[in-house]
Amino acid sequence: MATVQLDSRRTALVLIDLMPRIIALPTEPYSGTEVLTRCLTLATAVRAAGGLVVFVRVERPGVEEQPPGSELAPECAPESGDVQIVKHTLGAFHQTGLDDVLRSRGVQTVVLGGLVTNFGVESTGRVADEHDYSVVFVSDAMAGLHGHAHEFAVDYVFPRLGAVCTSDELLGVLG
Repeated sequence: MATVQLDSRRTALVLIDLMPRIIALPTEPYSGTEVLTRCLTLATAVRAAGGLVVFVRVERPGVEEQPPGSELAPECAPESGDVQIVKHTLGAFHQTGLDDVLRSRGVQTVVLGGLVTNFGVESTGRVADEHDYSVVFVSDAMAGLHGHAHEFAVDYVFPRLGAVCTSDELLGVLG
């Protein structure tokens, strides 16, 4: 795990696909419910430290009606100042306005959590890095469809894109 340094007022916690139908998937090494709980704890801490919380959910393009459970989980009810983004691809940046929102608020650091590690989270992290944000991946606030995919992303891919820490380590930095 890397040492994380950030200016909380220039930080956005970007939470990927915390939707009932995705939370219900079998994920490893943490359940969707465990990830949701950690993400909500981080959201509270980021808000208290003056940072921005962004909830991202996916909608399938070209379908009239989204599958049941495609809304944000009820526990993710955005608070005043939070941002909601709807994406139509794996990552949260493509044609969503996320970059504009972050830049307009002076964000320099993107902290990532949510579901699932090696799809939506990784894709968003790669593009955040390409957009010159400092990127922090919270390893226990995400889970993969397979444990080995999560571990590979956390151990091999993410350290090349930014810092990797646990939720407790991030809470310590924010606290």
